[in-house]
Amino acid sequence: MLEIRDLHAAYGRSAALHGVSLSVGPGEVVCLVGRNGVGKTSTLRAVVQELIQVTGGAVLLDGASLAGLPPHQVIRRGIGYVPEDRRVFASLTVAENLRVPVAPARGAAARWTLGAVYGLFPQLREYRGRVAGVMSGGEQQMLSIARSLLTNPRLLLLDEPHEGLAPRVVDEIIAALLALKREGVSMLISEQSVRTIKACADRVYVIDKGVTVYHGTPAEFEANPEVARRYLMVAEQGG
Repeated sequence: MLEIRDLHAAYGRSAALHGVSLSVGPGEVVCLVGRNGVGKTSTLRAVVQELIQVTGGAVLLDGASLAGLPPHQVIRRGIGYVPEDRRVFASLTVAENLRVPVAPARGAAARWTLGAVYGLFPQLREYRGRVAGVMSGGEQQMLSIARSLLTNPRLLLLDEPHEGLAPRVVDEIIAALLALKREGVSMLISEQSVRTIKACADRVYVIDKGVTVYHGTPAEFEANPEVARRYLMVAEQGG
């Protein structure tokens, strides 16, 4: 489905990616792992062509290049994006936020309707009249994921979906990701949490200084603790 080949990208004159390669297959959950600042966010931005310039390599969706497409056209191709900062409309209610997306027409009935996302996140139905700006970080994260799902993506990109959230809320987000996996939604998740990798991932890529340096299954990753020690700052190996 998604294939990234030797991707190079930059913010103006500042290079951020120096050779990232990875793939995500249909229905697969792939975690892109690494410390802060090594290129995880830049990789996701390069896929959706947002705030970064691709300077080399290729990003392919179903074999077709995404090069030069504006972000809204990338979304229409079937890619949803949940950025780290969530970007909910703070002055709008939950219901109003969820009316913003326009689902692309693909010739089939939309899987992700308002009722379906309320089923995934029952709190949002309860809070549908609440202004988004006063919601907790976890509730805003649920809203951001729900809003992205309403574009009915075949591939969902999530940037640090658990960043800054309480452990209980992290459990809720992981449960939602597993539900999406059961529904066949492909996901590329930028992540530092070994806990999430164990729960959700089919494959793991490790990135360091803008280059992919490791690729394997979660079992292979867990069996190679030197990789985590060298490339991650994680204190939850057993959790």
